Amino acid sequence: MLAVGLVLGSVGLVGAQAAAPQMTAQQEPATTPATGVTVAAPTAAPAEAAAPATTATDPLLALDGGPDIQPVAGVGQPTDKFIGVQAQVTPTGRRAAWMHDDILVPVITVISVFVLLLLLWVMFRYRRAANPVASKTSHNTLIEVIWTLAPVVILVLIAVPSIGLLQAQYKPAPANAITLKAIGNQWYWSYQYPDNGGFEITSNMLKEKGMTTGEERARTDADGPPLLATDNRIVLPVGVPIRLLTTSNDVIHAWAMPAFWIKLDAVPGKINETSFIIEKPGVYFGQCSELCGARHGFMPITVAAVDKATFDKWVVAKGGSVKGAAAPAAAPAATAAPTTDAAAAPAAAPQADQ
Repeated sequence: MLAVGLVLGSVGLVGAQAAAPQMTAQQEPATTPATGVTVAAPTAAPAEAAAPATTATDPLLALDGGPDIQPVAGVGQPTDKFIGVQAQVTPTGRRAAWMHDDILVPVITVISVFVLLLLLWVMFRYRRAANPVASKTSHNTLIEVIWTLAPVVILVLIAVPSIGLLQAQYKPAPANAITLKAIGNQWYWSYQYPDNGGFEITSNMLKEKGMTTGEERARTDADGPPLLATDNRIVLPVGVPIRLLTTSNDVIHAWAMPAFWIKLDAVPGKINETSFIIEKPGVYFGQCSELCGARHGFMPITVAAVDKATFDKWVVAKGGSVKGAAAPAAAPAATAAPTTDAAAAPAAAPQADQ
């Protein structure tokens, strides 16, 4: 019987030791310092009973705290097997795309083909077999005038829209513009909204499934393409002028958004500025376009363009303020708490004592 008791006791001890590592911090017994009495700690509440996240209270807010708007394939992002610039959603971008597609490409194509044909003709017409005695022509006045004036005329015709486009790209933003300050860091972006209370957000690239650690969120198709999706999107209003300011905390970066026709360097100790107007709602993707170190290729930019009402709602949800909104009026004097006789009684008491 003694042997059987020892065997059963050892089995129970082994079972208790195996179950001990599975005990969580909430389940460990607590000892009160005053009495030394051991009291079982309360069991943690189930996940279902936890308070909902603040972002879940508003259907406009997505996982990153921004408007719940989905990216569309081929819009604001690279497209497989497509040759050309992205569809532009800003007035300056549409103007630049027109100049690229309708002026630069045709002119360069015509000039290149003309020069190629001219070279082939000269190679064939003046080859040694056809001209055993080389020509001794030194110059031709007509040809020299043509090849001097023709390039000048072409360059002047291109310069007129080119200079206008350059001015439009750096036109100062109007007074009603919303300011976005983009700050480059190795290797992520931080953003400030000076006109909306100065709140700040930080934007990092979302990693793929299997590459995350801790509480990091993995990228999904709803976030955007690989290497372009971020954990926090920039939110900007549609149809409102945007003043973009760029700077850097370490080395030179560049804030580039192809669908806006923008590439603006972020230089340490300097603030660069440009302006634009987004014409269509959507999600648009860009990247750092200045070699800035080992993780240069992992600094994406994500912009969610929404209507002004949704933008204002997002600003308030982030703790900011709506630009141009009237400050809350001070309470009128009539609403002040009236003075009661009981409150005035202590002042009259000394006279009664006297």
